Amino acid sequence: MPHSCGVSRTRLPTVPPEVIVLDREEPCSYLPGQTARRPLRLPIRRLTGDEFDRRLEAGDRRSGTFLYTQACPTCRACEPIRVDVRAFAPSRIQRRVRARADARVDVSVGPIEVDHERVALYLRHESARDLDRGHPPIDDVGYEAFLASSCVDGFEIRYVVDGELAAVAITDRGARSLSAVYTYWDPRHAALSLGTYSILTQIERARQAGLDWVYLGLAIEANHSMAYKLRFLPHERRIDGVWRRFTRPT
Repeated sequence: MPHSCGVSRTRLPTVPPEVIVLDREEPCSYLPGQTARRPLRLPIRRLTGDEFDRRLEAGDRRSGTFLYTQACPTCRACEPIRVDVRAFAPSRIQRRVRARADARVDVSVGPIEVDHERVALYLRHESARDLDRGHPPIDDVGYEAFLASSCVDGFEIRYVVDGELAAVAITDRGARSLSAVYTYWDPRHAALSLGTYSILTQIERARQAGLDWVYLGLAIEANHSMAYKLRFLPHERRIDGVWRRFTRPT
């Protein structure tokens, strides 16, 4: 497998088989001065729920139709994180967030959609959080490639405030888990803490469905935008290939 750059066609003997389509080192988008590497792998067919659970268990994430695991050469700051659905207990602050949002937000679930309203909301979110540096603005085609096209079943959760779409959460579904792919929200509703509210919503949906885990992607303690996931306890983080449990201090 190449370690620096270029297109690869290495076929991996997974079930189903996967092909490494891109493997290169690049500047890290999370931590300044670090070098990132995340080989993109394309399954040769759509994954079943059980197959996707095994990928999540191994630390994988989804981006469009691709899967990846961080393989950075000198840094281990990115830690896959998952919440134990049955054991989770919201903190006092999280309970307040839920109560405040419950009073104002209408929540519904449906298939992942692509339209100008969602793309415009996505762009407002990216701009307000200064996440749009170094790449051109996404359009309908880019949005579909990033979020709507997939190698696994999924859905979107829609959050409506005063009759307007205020946030969208793209969520993948495994046999025993949900995976929070990406949530974006209108910066005008920052006081509602819709990112936190969305995680609470996904945990509750997983609990109602009798699932085991909600995967939250990567937790990065040194990055404020990624560190808030550490507040959902108890959770497990995959460190040096092993899931380790973290509980609320007593």
